[in-house]
Amino acid sequence: MSCYFRHMKDVFDQAGIRVTNDNKKAIDRIINKFVDVEYKDCSPIWKAVKEKIRGDDKQRSRLASQLRKELKSL
Repeated sequence: MSCYFRHMKDVFDQAGIRVTNDNKKAIDRIINKFVDVEYKDCSPIWKAVKEKIRGDDKQRSRLASQLRKELKSL
């Protein structure tokens, strides 16, 4: 879980969230849902995230918005 978080600092900054031990699992589940990859499968998740948001500011913003929205509802 969350092996790819260190590569996503810019997305977390854009979402205005700080990754903590308390929210790390929820963030991971939200990202898994965003890329539709089975939870707890780190390498394929990171690959899917990269493919989906690389060079696509609209998708990057969509992910940041989804993270912000879903974390607020917890």
